[in-house]
Amino acid sequence: MGNTINLATKYAAAAQERFYKDSFTQSSFSKDLDMEFTGVRTVKVYEVDTAPLNDYTRSGANRYGTPQELTDNLQEYIMTQDKAFTYTIDKGNAREQFNVKQAGASLKRQLREVVTPYIDRYRMNVWAKKAGIITALTAAPDKSTIAGLIMDGTVALDEALAPTEGRTLYITAGYYKMLKLCDEFLTVEKLGREALARGIVGEFDGMAVKKVPSSYMPKDVYFMIVTKGSAISPMKLNDYKIHSDPPGISGDLVEGRVIFDAFVKGSKAAGIYVAAANGTVSAAPTISISGHQATISGTGTVLYTIDGSDPRYSASAQTYSDAVTVESGDVVRACAIDGEKFCSPVAEKVDEE
Repeated sequence: MGNTINLATKYAAAAQERFYKDSFTQSSFSKDLDMEFTGVRTVKVYEVDTAPLNDYTRSGANRYGTPQELTDNLQEYIMTQDKAFTYTIDKGNAREQFNVKQAGASLKRQLREVVTPYIDRYRMNVWAKKAGIITALTAAPDKSTIAGLIMDGTVALDEALAPTEGRTLYITAGYYKMLKLCDEFLTVEKLGREALARGIVGEFDGMAVKKVPSSYMPKDVYFMIVTKGSAISPMKLNDYKIHSDPPGISGDLVEGRVIFDAFVKGSKAAGIYVAAANGTVSAAPTISISGHQATISGTGTVLYTIDGSDPRYSASAQTYSDAVTVESGDVVRACAIDGEKFCSPVAEKVDEE
């Protein structure tokens, strides 16, 4: 009978950590409305309109023009994300593994490798779906076109009067590589070129650059430009607990819960530019008005307003089904969402009858 030798197994005294990144998106969010969500799930925000500029008439009663009541738009933010996690660390298992599964360290690992990436992906999807400017490119960017396409985005933001400060270009690693190899990149100032080449947040066309994994970028999106303050991402609850030896468990019970969401501000939505794949942006609907009846034609779900507010964000937006009665001077605005495509640009028509 042969001899059996049982060899002891040794485990390293420390757990092998995985690669991780801090939040990519946090720096692009405004916190001006975060406190409004304390104790509540829904917050409504008024956005006050302005009055038109008229020609002054030197005779008559209304020399400054016909006065109209100053209107306002209402946007409603409703938090929907309520996420949780839980796990146990048996005291016996922990000691036999040299305590590599410490509750505090495992909680930090859970936050940075599970919670933070989930929130980042969620936020970027909200940006893509609710961006004020979504452009369908005729073809995917390549080395010869990517710099120009990005600059097209900055021009669109400039035309929308979005601030030049606080812009961040979010781009995947593959397109980031094209950007580094393009002729325009090779002519940027040495300091900016060296920053980009090191793979850190650099600068291109006056914007901070953040390289994100392709798994973070929403489907059919090549890159995004986000102006800080165009969106909010309130965190209503950020609760994490470690229970030592709770009933029924010899060891630690770890529980975590986070209530959060992300919203694009209607008044500042034009500060977000999305470059999307060809054929993925819904076509804008058409509006016709006759006899104070507004008829809207569009593919998919059509949202409209008759108070001049943006139907993509306004709490007064309604789903179109039949002709709508309007009055002289009413501004009809409409957008369409065709299946899984991105929302269309906004169509607009005034009842001038």
